[in-house]
Amino acid sequence: MRNGALAFSGWVDRNLFWLTPFMLAAGLAFSKPLLPLVPSIAYLFAYITFVMGVGCGRDHLKQVFARPLPIVLTLALSHLVAPVAAFGLGCALFGADSPYTVGLVLFTVIPLGVSSVLWIELSGGSLALGLAMVLLDSALSPIVVPGLIRIFFGAELGFDTIGLMRDLLLMVVVPTALGVVIYERSGGKFKQRAAPVLLPISKIFFMLVILLNAAGIAPYAYELRGDLVSVVPAVLVLVALGYLLGYYAPLLLRERTPELSVTVSFAAGMRNNSLGLVLALGYFSPQAAVPVVLAILVQQPLATLHQFVLRKFKPYPLKENFHS
Repeated sequence: MRNGALAFSGWVDRNLFWLTPFMLAAGLAFSKPLLPLVPSIAYLFAYITFVMGVGCGRDHLKQVFARPLPIVLTLALSHLVAPVAAFGLGCALFGADSPYTVGLVLFTVIPLGVSSVLWIELSGGSLALGLAMVLLDSALSPIVVPGLIRIFFGAELGFDTIGLMRDLLLMVVVPTALGVVIYERSGGKFKQRAAPVLLPISKIFFMLVILLNAAGIAPYAYELRGDLVSVVPAVLVLVALGYLLGYYAPLLLRERTPELSVTVSFAAGMRNNSLGLVLALGYFSPQAAVPVVLAILVQQPLATLHQFVLRKFKPYPLKENFHS
């Protein structure tokens, strides 16, 4: 039983390269019956974050905040370098006043994606650093997002700060805190003992998150399909640039390690696109939502490709994460 459960977990890890696009396609194809289940994404995330949290103790988090340079570097890449690149790319392809340009910039100024933590843990990165960056960036987002939008486009922007913080508490803060408490109480042994139960469920939930995310954006994707040809290349370049810069930028730091490059690359490449979609549709034209919708579709497959490339050409040891 134990071996079978862990074997299933390992099988999912090894086959993410084709499982991810398959789940995306299934979510888009069967969106109508799946749409009522979309609100459950937050709870699925909470469970996955809890499973990761039981592998992380207070000492891990202390070490992260004792060396803040990787966090500063990641946030600078994500919210300074990336927005400038997005604005330049948008201006070159569509013009400064185009809603597509607005959408490209909006994608880069929204907070780091919670799902980046899942890929960081799955790929042998630093879970503690990934969690810290997502928490800090999300907390700063009520200042960062409107400020950067105003700098680039002179537009006033406000959004549901309380709602964002509530979702963050549910998906990241509370389950992580609970996991850390259990880690400390068990001396770090709980995850290993409970792995045959925790890990297969977390893998199934991870696939469901991708499936339901695709179902949730399907109505927008179908309506905007006429814009795909002109915007897809720009979104692909922008998302890929985030992974690329995130991987190589840690070379600037004294404490650079393969683990750090993995962590920063996934964090810099992924965004909280659910928030981006709400902001695009609520404050800009529907066309501004096109790059954000496409980023949701592109982000996960590129994360899978990024992990595949890392394993193929830059071998790194997998930590005791999902299948420990």
